[in-house]
Amino acid sequence: MGIAIILFIIILIIILVIYNNLIKSRNRVKQAESGIDVYLNQRFDLIPNLVECVKQYSEYEKGVFAEITELRVSYLKDSTNLKSAEKINNKMNEIVALAENYPELKASEQYLNLQKNLTKLESQLQAARRIYNMEVTNYNNKTETVPSNIVAKLFGFKKAELFQIEEYKRENVIINNEDK
Repeated sequence: MGIAIILFIIILIIILVIYNNLIKSRNRVKQAESGIDVYLNQRFDLIPNLVECVKQYSEYEKGVFAEITELRVSYLKDSTNLKSAEKINNKMNEIVALAENYPELKASEQYLNLQKNLTKLESQLQAARRIYNMEVTNYNNKTETVPSNIVAKLFGFKKAELFQIEEYKRENVIINNEDK
């Protein structure tokens, strides 16, 4: 009778340990899935904002250069017009001051920055997907191998699916350069 109680307690402890390991593994799968969601949200929310920011800066930069070109043409038509020369000088001083204070504010660097951000975000998303699939595989191994599969069936643990993305999210975000 004493051996039966000890054996029952040992089996109960084993079941509890396996159950707790299954719970921890299932929670790691949920956490990894959440990581993918975070990066997908960044990709679908942040990147269009970055693209818009670069577009707006490019438009500002184009506007400044167009204004300088107009002032220069105006001055070349009538070089005696001191107002045109003064306006050109003032605008050039503005650009020089801006470039001195913020030398990184160039459209080409903005585009490079956007490209870096896109690449970094895609790499993080790819890593999150790999982590998720690794956690799902570990969890599924626990739910399918003996003796933990017995505990998994007993407590209703179901096999998790490897990473599946909605069809519309499979495509990369398309950046339009229509405004150029």
